[in-house]
Amino acid sequence: MFFPEFDNSRLTAQLSGSRFTVVYRLAGDEQTSLAKAKDICAEQSVEFPVGILPDGAIPQQIVGRIEEFVPETENVYRAKISFADEIAAGEFTQFLNVVFGNISIKSGIQVAGLELSKTVFGLVPGPRFGISGIRGIIGVSGRPPLFTALKPMGLSADNLAKLAEQFVEGGIDIIKDDHGLSNQVFAPFEERVQRCAAAVQEANVKFNRKSIYVPNITAPSEQLLDKAHFAKEHGAGGLLITPGLTGLDQLRRLAAAKIGLPVFAHPAFIGSYVMSQEQGINCGVLFGTLMRLAGADATIYPNHGGRFPLSVQDCADIVQKSREPLEAFKPIFPCPAGGMELHNIDEMIRQNGKDMLILVGSGLFRCGDDLAANCRMFGEKIKG
Repeated sequence: MFFPEFDNSRLTAQLSGSRFTVVYRLAGDEQTSLAKAKDICAEQSVEFPVGILPDGAIPQQIVGRIEEFVPETENVYRAKISFADEIAAGEFTQFLNVVFGNISIKSGIQVAGLELSKTVFGLVPGPRFGISGIRGIIGVSGRPPLFTALKPMGLSADNLAKLAEQFVEGGIDIIKDDHGLSNQVFAPFEERVQRCAAAVQEANVKFNRKSIYVPNITAPSEQLLDKAHFAKEHGAGGLLITPGLTGLDQLRRLAAAKIGLPVFAHPAFIGSYVMSQEQGINCGVLFGTLMRLAGADATIYPNHGGRFPLSVQDCADIVQKSREPLEAFKPIFPCPAGGMELHNIDEMIRQNGKDMLILVGSGLFRCGDDLAANCRMFGEKIKG
């Protein structure tokens, strides 16, 4: 025997019977898609030939289980596959590995949905502030908050701070670092945070605002929390992180650290997960559900009609997953971005409602020479 000391009774006693489910969208005819579903069951659990497993609990409970297999469209099938809670090992990283580990290297498989157990929900902090918390910080109700980014790269910390002051004067509620601003010599992280946070605080007093500055703390893992604490100590009102660069678990770690600032997730580096309808992870699941589970209070994503090719449906899925009921987790702000201009605003509000952040960056500089006046134009467009 391959497994002479295997004890079914011990393994059975270790299993609760609780399972979480992943919905996969599979490309191919019925036979091909069913074969993919069966492959997922083994590949994402035991990674071992099912036919030579020892009888009992491993094939019956550890191996993934097809709960539903139905056609969606021609040559596309939807499979619901459940996994024992215990194979996630009490770790968010291993949960993600089960959802889309080795099969991310195989073609024609897309993660289309998650149906999670209380055990899995317990692995993650979820958003600490969410929509209502951010609205409370900036004192905005009844309209989408105004959001922009400090750019372009190459400006000094002093010049970025001067831009921040003009943004506050013009009525921008949330002013973040552009995601490419890290620790470059022309605007080092600590200097930039101190100058920009101070500029926003002083401008708030001068113009009677409650705007916040959100620095980019994306960094090597050993620096991340130190940068977050530094940002808070020097007056930041939120934190920007790019989970595609740091890993989703670093977002979870940041949110769980109880630093006391809302967290904004940026989509850089993970676009390849969502650019195919037959491969990767559904936009709503990645930018909505997973960011929300990991603890983001707002999720930035490239909106249709801008520089990036997401569809209307892709963006609608993100908005839905950001705000729909999800255990006890708070709804979070969806934040359409990526080349938005003032003429895009009416359409975005019609499609998404008022519980979103509208991020206009470079578009504010193209409206005229007076940046504060351009920001006021932005505000007027929001009011309709």
